[in-house]
Amino acid sequence: MLRKLLIGLVLLAIWAKGSDAGPSDLRALVTGDDGRGWEAVGRLNLGRTGFCTGALIATDRVLTAAHCLYDKASGTILPLDQIEFLAGWRNGRAQAYRGVRHAVVHPRYVFGQGDDVARVAHDLALLELDRPIRLPGIQPFATAGRPRMGDRVGVVSYAQDRSEAPSLQESCRVLAGRAGILMLSCDVDFGSSGAPVFSFAGGVAQIVSVVTAKAEIESGKVALGTSLGKSLDLLQSRLAEGEGVIGRGAPSTIRRFGQGGAEAGGAKFIRP
Repeated sequence: MLRKLLIGLVLLAIWAKGSDAGPSDLRALVTGDDGRGWEAVGRLNLGRTGFCTGALIATDRVLTAAHCLYDKASGTILPLDQIEFLAGWRNGRAQAYRGVRHAVVHPRYVFGQGDDVARVAHDLALLELDRPIRLPGIQPFATAGRPRMGDRVGVVSYAQDRSEAPSLQESCRVLAGRAGILMLSCDVDFGSSGAPVFSFAGGVAQIVSVVTAKAEIESGKVALGTSLGKSLDLLQSRLAEGEGVIGRGAPSTIRRFGQGGAEAGGAKFIRP
């Protein structure tokens, strides 16, 4: 049913040229008070190509979308020394800067173009940082099971035209779902790929999905998210056992980037 509803699908992490997002209840987290409690969400700088969003689920583990790690032109995974996690990035500064030592993507994910909705179900990656982030103000998020249709969820993300501070949307809804995929009413744009989708059951924010694409249905624009569940368990296991892990060896060399998330001359945004 979900496949039939989709008219077009765009991954949100690859080189955007414009934004067509309409008005929403997005709230920019531009001050320390605004961002309190969300510091474990960060911008994931990707060499010369742009950025995605990621979130800590352990002191040295970042959850994001698999397609964020791929070079659009070659279809190969970016060298890990070109990837940097900026925890709590806001107004030109991060609360912690970390390189990436290892990464693992879902074994059934295949990078490519087109509108293959089935690919969304496996668009998940787990990164191991070169050093844990152990700061009192940065607490990793817990994860939770799949939400039900109609449940309220929220998203914290960076995106085009809001790359220097994250924005929070707390009033999304789960519109539909199929195996491994959620359709959400959340407002996402280029750069939002990998952004954590939160449930607020019991008054506690827990990650239940990551943003992987935006799409169109007859009633308008929607976001697509990859469910966690067994997929995250699989990535955790593969990382622990060294199965399919990228970048085994010495820690990555961190490359610093200035404001805007890209070196001079590089494309600034990537599609989610």
